Amino acid sequence: MNFKNVVTVFLLGALVFSCKQQNKSANMEAERGLVFAKGEKITSDNFIGTAFLNALVEADSTNPNAVGSVTFEPGARTNWHSHPAGQIILALDGVGYYQEKGNPKIIVKKGDVVRCPPDIPHWHGASTGTAFVQIAITGREKGETVWLGTVTDEAYDQ
Repeated sequence: MNFKNVVTVFLLGALVFSCKQQNKSANMEAERGLVFAKGEKITSDNFIGTAFLNALVEADSTNPNAVGSVTFEPGARTNWHSHPAGQIILALDGVGYYQEKGNPKIIVKKGDVVRCPPDIPHWHGASTGTAFVQIAITGREKGETVWLGTVTDEAYDQ
């Protein structure tokens, strides 16, 4: 291999390394302000819009609570649902909404805590113009989440 080929291989290697480092830096930059990584995109029909889940703790026989960080993009939300053992939502960032069946929608902001009573139909998600990040602590000792109907755009916008 002559000198020119060695230099070419070296420069190509440096370029590839530089691109990988820039992509890694961009990904780290995007998540720098987050307490937990965004997680995986949720593909369930029980969500409207784009949301991500980072399952932090799986419920088991020692700890019956599941804990997850959920990131909702603007306008994203859950369907109506309930939890046999209730749920606690800790707002980490952004502006979100929470509504129990028969009650007005409330605005949830960073630092707020919402207690979802057992077996009460409710939904939660991001506001129309701002993403929302929450920690959901869901009791599983009495059963899994019960998914109900879709939160229509009309109901969401009220």
